[in-house]
Amino acid sequence: MAKDMREPIESGCPDPWQYMHPTMRKNFGQWKYHDHPRPGVLRHVAYSGDEIWTVRAGTQRILDVFTLRKLCDIGDEFADGYVHFTLRSNIEYMVTEESRVDPLINALEEAGFIVGGTQNSVAMISHTQGWLHCDIPGTDASGVVKSMMDELIDEFRNANMPNRVHLTTSCCQINCGGQGDIAINIQHTKPPKINHDLVANVCERPSVVARCPVAAIRPAMVNGKPSLEVDERKCICCGACYPPCPPMQINDAEHSKLAIWVGGNHSNARGKPTFQKLVAAGIPNNPPRWPEATAIVKRILKAYKEGARDWERVNEWIERIGWPRFFEEVELPFTKYHIDTWRGSRASFNASSYIRF
Repeated sequence: MAKDMREPIESGCPDPWQYMHPTMRKNFGQWKYHDHPRPGVLRHVAYSGDEIWTVRAGTQRILDVFTLRKLCDIGDEFADGYVHFTLRSNIEYMVTEESRVDPLINALEEAGFIVGGTQNSVAMISHTQGWLHCDIPGTDASGVVKSMMDELIDEFRNANMPNRVHLTTSCCQINCGGQGDIAINIQHTKPPKINHDLVANVCERPSVVARCPVAAIRPAMVNGKPSLEVDERKCICCGACYPPCPPMQINDAEHSKLAIWVGGNHSNARGKPTFQKLVAAGIPNNPPRWPEATAIVKRILKAYKEGARDWERVNEWIERIGWPRFFEEVELPFTKYHIDTWRGSRASFNASSYIRF
C-alpha cells in the first residue's frame, strides 16, 4: 500500500478534498469575488487570477444508474470530470474556461436536463423519500416535487423572482422535511386506527407511550391482550406513534391531506430566522399530479413575484404587508384553524394591538 494513500473512514462523510476540482483545491479560501453571468451559471475569480465556471442543472433526488452514468459521461466529455451534487439534488459541473460553458449547457439540454436554479429563481424542491424508500409515508414527496416542478420549471430556468425561493415537501409530519419559503407537508386529520391483535407482538409499548408528544397514548388490555389506547381528545394526529408501532396505522387515503406553510427562513442576513406558518390545510392528497396543491403554490408565487420588493424573501414580504393582506392576495380563506391555540404557544402569540393593512 502506498504511504500517501488515504486510510478508509468507517463512519461519517468522506473527505471532500479528493473530489474537488484542482482549481478549487489550489485556490481554497482565496476567492476574490463571484458573479452570476446568466441563470444556471456562476463564475468565481481567485486572487491568483484563476477562474472557475460552475454550471448547475436540475436532477431528481432518486437517480437511476443509467441517468447517473449519462450525467457522468457529460461531465467527462464537456467538463473536467468533476461534479458536485447540491442539497437540493442539483448537479454542478466545473470548467476553467468560458468557451466551454455553452457546449456543456447544450449537451445537458439535449439530454433533457434543465439548466438553472441560481440567484433569484425558484430552487429545486427539497424533498423526502416518499413511497420508494420511506416506511411511514402519508404521500409521495418525490411525486409532489415532479408534478410541481413541471409547472414551475420556467421559474427554475430563469431568475425573475424578487429573491431566491426555497420550497420543501415532506411525506410525513414528524421525521424529514425542513424550513422553506413554501413547504408542502402531509397533514393527518384523524387519530390512528389500532390493530389490537398485533400490538403485543410488534410494538414495544413503553417506547410508544413515551414517543407521544402530548401524552395521549397509554397501555391497555383489549380482548385479554396487552395493547394500547389513544385519548382522542388529546391526540394531535402527528403520527409519531406509527413508526415504532405499525399496527397504529395513521395513513389514510381519505383523511391524510396536504397542508401548505409559508415564511420559513434559516438566514439571518437581514432579520432573524423565522418559523413557517400554516396558510392552507385540508388540501386533497391527490396523486399522481396533486393539482390542488400545485395551484395554491403557483398563486402564492405569483402574488410574491408581483408584490414583493427586490431582494425581499417571502417571510419579509409577508411581514411588510401583513397577514390579512397576504390572505387576500393569494385568495385563501382565513379560518379558525390558522390561530395558534397550542397550550405552550403563549410565547408565540401576537400580543400587539397594532393591525397592518
